[in-house]
Amino acid sequence: MQWRNTAGVLLLAGALLATSGPTGADAATSRTPALTTAPPTDDGPDPIDFAVVVDQSASLADKDLALETEAAALLSQGEISERSRVTVIGFGSAEKAGQSPVREVCPLTVADAAGRQGLSDCVPRLTRRDAASTGPGTDFPAAIRQAVSRLTESGDKTTPKVVFLLTDGKLDVSDSPEYGTDKANRQANGEKRLAEELARARAASVQIWPLGFGGRIDRAALTAMAEGGHRGRCADLPEATPKMRVVDTAAEIDKALQETFAAARCARIAHGTVGKPPADLSVIIPPIATDGSLTVGKHDPKVRVTYYDPSGRKVPTQGEFDGSTFEVSGQDGPVEALRVKNPMPGRWRVHIEAPEGHRDREVAVRAIWQGRLRSEVTLDPASPRAGQEAVVEVRMQTRRGVVITDPKLLEGVKVSAVLTGAGFTPVTVRLTDDGRAPDRRAGDVRFTGRITVPATATGDLTLVTDMAAPGVTSDRRPLNTTRSEGTPAVTAGLAVDRVTVHPGDTVRGTLDITNNDSGPHTLRLALKDQTAGSDLKLSPATVTAEAGRKTRFDFTVTVGKGTPVGELGGLVEVLDTSDAGQALDTAFLDVRVEAPPTWWDRWWWAVTAAAAAVLLAGAFVGIRLLARSRRKDLTGVRLELLRDGQSLSTITVRSGQSSGGEYLFTVEEARGAAPALRRARGASSAHRLRRTGAGELLLRPNGGREFSVRPGVPAGLDDFEIVVGDGRRTGRGGAQTGSGRRTDGGGPTRTERTPGAGGWRARVPRRRAPATGDRGTGRDRSRTPGTDEGRAEQPTTTSTWDPNF
Repeated sequence: MQWRNTAGVLLLAGALLATSGPTGADAATSRTPALTTAPPTDDGPDPIDFAVVVDQSASLADKDLALETEAAALLSQGEISERSRVTVIGFGSAEKAGQSPVREVCPLTVADAAGRQGLSDCVPRLTRRDAASTGPGTDFPAAIRQAVSRLTESGDKTTPKVVFLLTDGKLDVSDSPEYGTDKANRQANGEKRLAEELARARAASVQIWPLGFGGRIDRAALTAMAEGGHRGRCADLPEATPKMRVVDTAAEIDKALQETFAAARCARIAHGTVGKPPADLSVIIPPIATDGSLTVGKHDPKVRVTYYDPSGRKVPTQGEFDGSTFEVSGQDGPVEALRVKNPMPGRWRVHIEAPEGHRDREVAVRAIWQGRLRSEVTLDPASPRAGQEAVVEVRMQTRRGVVITDPKLLEGVKVSAVLTGAGFTPVTVRLTDDGRAPDRRAGDVRFTGRITVPATATGDLTLVTDMAAPGVTSDRRPLNTTRSEGTPAVTAGLAVDRVTVHPGDTVRGTLDITNNDSGPHTLRLALKDQTAGSDLKLSPATVTAEAGRKTRFDFTVTVGKGTPVGELGGLVEVLDTSDAGQALDTAFLDVRVEAPPTWWDRWWWAVTAAAAAVLLAGAFVGIRLLARSRRKDLTGVRLELLRDGQSLSTITVRSGQSSGGEYLFTVEEARGAAPALRRARGASSAHRLRRTGAGELLLRPNGGREFSVRPGVPAGLDDFEIVVGDGRRTGRGGAQTGSGRRTDGGGPTRTERTPGAGGWRARVPRRRAPATGDRGTGRDRSRTPGTDEGRAEQPTTTSTWDPNF
């Protein structure tokens, strides 16, 4: 039983954490119906009165005392409802004079700011009790009697009342004289007394939620106590029915207690992340939450916490900001909580920091929340007759005016409507969102149903809708109307377009009026239950219904520039000013506001087209440049050095050696060795071979003039001849020699081809390089201007074509 005190403290902490008429003479009808909706109430989360009853052990370990301290911090910091009341009771048994089976550690206390401080002071008294004050037994009847008495003494029957009982479920009054002088009969008497106390709790509408722990749990006894108390629940949900729960390990106690408490009082818990400072933790608050508390289990008061909303903005620790109200507490304690009214939905970031030496404990963040939604209800017809069927439609929105449109947020919801009035018993009807008539569309989070006014109805009518979902309640605002008799003097029907607009746009609607009266009626159009911050203007404001006519009017609702994006809450109603301003009909605003389009939204197609054109042009230019670069590449070109028709040396241009389509080479004439071609790495005294973008080969001897060469055709180079073999211009038929036309000014020459050992041998005229003057090894062989010197053909040379050129 060593966990009992610890579990009691934790349950208490978890519980407190979660509660954070006719105008003319010919009128054939009675007075026009009154259709009014009570203003929304804003009392915060629903309160709950509860007792935490702890089966105490005989001793407490130091770690349990530390847990008690943190639980007291949770108790004082985490509560979200300031109207809840709580009492803490420890119990054992009374076996001799001077002992009492129960001790009220904390009296019934309102959990407001001052009350939370008082609870924080009294909870530490839930500690070890010596043998002089309590016995070692387990007196369930006395404990339940004490709890029920405290919770019911005020006579309030509207606030839910719950007892959380932490025990192993084993009744032990065998040594308690109160249960009889015969020790053998005491257990049986105790069982009988327990049944009586459970019946008393059931009669007083007090729930019993047992939480079992320890190695030998009596599950049957715990189940019997859960079923013996009040079986009503905070909502029409299976999980809200009292039941026992077993905790197998001490590490699960905190989580189990909070989840049990949430089920009992229809709250929800969102578990966040865990980390050691410095770190960024996070927890998600859903859109339907209207009240919440971000609770940070710091363990160490030196840990400092900063809070950021889902938009990334640092929020204040006190006061109002962007429609929310904040209040932080516990900054100098082991647990800190930021209580938020109307929290912004989404992922909240909690940044934690701590000085050196205070960073070894893990910090956890969680959110306790409850959604108290406002209902918007329409009734068609607005004033039904006795025996007439009417259609009820309801939708929900938060205090911030956020209309709930995602059905996943209300998964498992049950919605109903209750009609009351004089002359009949209340009529209850279930409202659904399944797309079956009269519901217009499934999944639009509008709940619809048909309800028939009893034929015995004699007076005014009141319609109240109720919604039950995990963690969510509705405000149960009544819709008041009158029962009509005969034909109404004026009837009206509103219709508003379901559209998506931008701020500054307009929404169109129609108003159909039938005036059965002998005189005209002035009707006024109005907006009600608008979304907070919205800027809506309705035009025209009034219309006139001529006597004895059916008329259709068009109207518009202008959405102001400052209207926030999202679903617009509210209704359009039409009032008969000629009959004391009575409401004739209402219609929902089915409008979604989106942010105005940016320049990108307007011109993305033009920008995209232009970008595509630029990319295509760039790709085309790139391909052309790449193709040009490849055409200029000399890789694979073979140079052969000849003298008197004999091959002296060859060299092949390898990949990467022709930078920019240019290859540098020299003729090396070492003493005692045959002349040889060598690649030159510098520009000094080198010959240059390059290829143009068109594929033409050009040779510039060292210091000379550049001229064109054809593949396979010898060209003069100083005392030698050079033959360029180009694989791109050569086929298996032999070297392509062209027409034999000279490029140095000579006339056409004849070529002949004879078979050779290595392929074809071409007899071609020798082409001479332009004069370079007497430089190096070159000699001046140019023609002197005005003379015929140098024009003679050189002897024909023979070269052998290599098919690998």
